[in-house]
Amino acid sequence: MSAAAWNLGETVVRRWMKQYTAELNGQAGIGKPLTPEQQRIRQLEAENRQLRMDNDVLKKASAFFARELK
Repeated sequence: MSAAAWNLGETVVRRWMKQYTAELNGQAGIGKPLTPEQQRIRQLEAENRQLRMDNDVLKKASAFFARELK
């Protein structure tokens, strides 16, 4: 079936294709992920980024306090 048969605009289909291609290539894509697995991957990636930042802060704080104790 064509996009016209579903009453979809050409822009919508183009955007979906761009998102789908990006996600197949491992990129974040645009908009909401297409599948629940891709949504979970995005959540885990965001959590991973946050944990890495938190870990960096803790390392810097630890180094700071270690210098203060000397």
